[in-house]
Amino acid sequence: MYEKEDQGVLLELKKVSHFFDQRLVFRDISLKLKKGSVLILAGPNGAGKTTLINIMSGLISPASGSVLARVPCEKRAFLGHYTFNYPGLSALENLRFWAGIYGLSKSEEDLTDLLVLVGLKGFVHEKARTYSRGMAQRLSLARVLMLDPELMFLDEPATGMDARSREMLREQIRSARQRGAGIVWVSHTLEEDLNQADMVLYLQNKKAAFMGPATEFRTEVLEAAQ
Repeated sequence: MYEKEDQGVLLELKKVSHFFDQRLVFRDISLKLKKGSVLILAGPNGAGKTTLINIMSGLISPASGSVLARVPCEKRAFLGHYTFNYPGLSALENLRFWAGIYGLSKSEEDLTDLLVLVGLKGFVHEKARTYSRGMAQRLSLARVLMLDPELMFLDEPATGMDARSREMLREQIRSARQRGAGIVWVSHTLEEDLNQADMVLYLQNKKAAFMGPATEFRTEVLEAAQ
């Protein structure tokens, strides 16, 4: 559902619950994501993080509750486990294809600059099939950044990336945040990424076991568990 902006809130969930068949995944998840803020989704494997981010992004509908997005579809972007890169096309050709799908007018220089930004300067004309997993993720990140999105949904975007590439990803997240984008982020390197977040939603035992500032999550959950 899309509604106009309301006092800086880009995304709002009200009592969202979901099931797979008859099995409860989580219940009564409520939150607000504001402009220029980063929300990290955390929790053990199987807690429902990917399901929740799919619901938040509109890829699937919740079993109950509501999701209110105050950003139009063309200003939302999703980066997940599937890169959506075409292996027979070069990096530049992939971006040119997606620019056409999105109805964007981008010059070759614009697209090349995006590839340089994500660390693919030397691979602009290489076929995507030759890319490592980390390089494929960087190409997918370039596709996301091309949209200049106001809402970004990142489901373990650093999969396959080395330390240098992960830092590049964090730089782009910081940049998006500074220009006012809202970001929902499932991180598989939580302790490394926690200082990038404003809020944390921790899913456990089929509910929001923690929802609050990232600083409180570090002391009340992470440090308490050590």
